[in-house]
Amino acid sequence: MANVNVQVHHVTRVEGHGNIVVNAKNGVLEECRLDIVETPRFFEAMLRGRPYTESSHITSRICGICAVGHATASLRATEAALNVELSEQTVLLRKLIFHGEQLDSHVLHTYMLVAPDFFGVGSVIPLATIAPDAVVRALRMKKLAGDLCAAIGGRHTHPIAMTVGGFTHLPTVDEIKSLRNRLAEGARKDVDDTVALFKTLPWPKFERETEYVALSKPDEYAFIDGTITTTDGGSYAIKDYRQVTNENVVQHSSAKHCAHKRGSYMVGALARFNVNHEQLHPRAKAAAEELGLKPICTNPYLNSAAQVVEIAHCVEDAIRICDELIVRGIKTEPLYKFAGRGGEGAGSCEVPRGILFHNYQIGDDGRVVGANCIIPTGQNLANIEADFRKLVPEILDQDQDKVRMALEMLVRAYDPCISCSTHFLNVRFV
Repeated sequence: MANVNVQVHHVTRVEGHGNIVVNAKNGVLEECRLDIVETPRFFEAMLRGRPYTESSHITSRICGICAVGHATASLRATEAALNVELSEQTVLLRKLIFHGEQLDSHVLHTYMLVAPDFFGVGSVIPLATIAPDAVVRALRMKKLAGDLCAAIGGRHTHPIAMTVGGFTHLPTVDEIKSLRNRLAEGARKDVDDTVALFKTLPWPKFERETEYVALSKPDEYAFIDGTITTTDGGSYAIKDYRQVTNENVVQHSSAKHCAHKRGSYMVGALARFNVNHEQLHPRAKAAAEELGLKPICTNPYLNSAAQVVEIAHCVEDAIRICDELIVRGIKTEPLYKFAGRGGEGAGSCEVPRGILFHNYQIGDDGRVVGANCIIPTGQNLANIEADFRKLVPEILDQDQDKVRMALEMLVRAYDPCISCSTHFLNVRFV
């Protein structure tokens, strides 16, 4: 088809408002973009003048899916600004709750947002009719992930127990043992069945080289802290994140775009896989092999497959952390007390959708003077549009419905969190 005009308002099964606009005439691509039409939310302005103790609770509301991730990045930025050292117990508990959130989000995305496309249905509701075992499995895995987050964070969403330097509430050893048993006796089987299911899906064939950016550590698959690392050879301390993100305003989007060494880069599960493959748990490496994933993978549709690999990794590492906490025991620890001296600090972690940055300036009165938050989806937007520009000419010979579906599936593969809402779809062809 030489002439295509696709306008999707709004893309479904993503968080928030995003419109796909593609127009080709006589085989020439005239328009190709992803419009972000959300109203700016001004969380950074909300923080100014607030006590540093409120920062993590305010910014966790940026997202109902990545609430633990935003709280963690916020706490790490605050702790960097105030020179707060963490105990080993706090480090372990934060890693454990982080695994819970990764599992919760990845199961939601792969089963309920992506899988319906492959089964030819519009949502998880009809999917429950034609593939009930898969949907029940997903709900069971999400329940375990939510219970893990609640046991450590005080509740499933928007943790209340995480605080600067530690936790105001601690799980008991018996709670950790119970979670460990559910992970080992139930989740492992569910992971195997998840890999088996997603191995059968006909992933779209598409390749485009780009730069992949993720946190890395020499001794673990990094989710919290580390070095900003790119597949193009870049390596930066977290405090130097602006050298990577280089935010810029674009006319058609209320979200900024980012670029590093190229015109765009990708963050998320596929980026983490490409950067940190060697640090994956052996069962996760086996899952990757089953799914045909090898670094460097340049098919953005396979970001969802990389999430399945991370599900396997997070289950196994959560079991390891539970075992360590059971042996160590859970001990009440003193909380940080403000010493009357502020500072500036940056924190970073890998939320489900990619690398997240928080940066705070805190005054000597303990109040936030300035803040900067750079969200993963914003870092991916330019890369999505670059994928569009390569993909569309390759599929112009297909009918318009197939072009539209390929573009929607590409957006969904990135698991964008445009905001914290979901909308119905209205497609208009001209």
